Amino acid sequence: MKKEIMIARTFDASRERVWKAWTDAKELAQWWGPSGVTIPISEVDLRVGGALYIVMLAGKEMGPLAGQKWPMKGVFKEIVELEKLVFSSDALDETGNVLLSGKTTVTFEDEGGKTKLTVIASATGDAPGTEFMLQGMKPGWNQQLDKLGKVLA
Repeated sequence: MKKEIMIARTFDASRERVWKAWTDAKELAQWWGPSGVTIPISEVDLRVGGALYIVMLAGKEMGPLAGQKWPMKGVFKEIVELEKLVFSSDALDETGNVLLSGKTTVTFEDEGGKTKLTVIASATGDAPGTEFMLQGMKPGWNQQLDKLGKVLA
């Protein structure tokens, strides 16, 4: 199965500020993941070929999923400072098996001191449970970007 989504948002923050939220590991850990998820591990090696590694931890708000860890590893494919990030991403199970493979392109456009952010994310996977993950992509990204907006406010 394959799914692709596109979401555009405008944030009342400079492009430099939004870029830092995406490229600084400590900042990324404050907002990455859907509602009810925290980020105990966030690693960003911001260079083409550099790694991105994030572990999401489901909180009690996630009900029966609470306590589950959802690792994601990726590689930066393209970086145009303050303008564009392209990275691969593999959603892993807790033993390191790939559940979904994806690609994310994020563009940052200056709009008079505000920043228009566009995310295009695609993912493919056939492992058991991936259908649920793919169905949750758009709501998950929207929740994640809501969290980003709160961090930037």
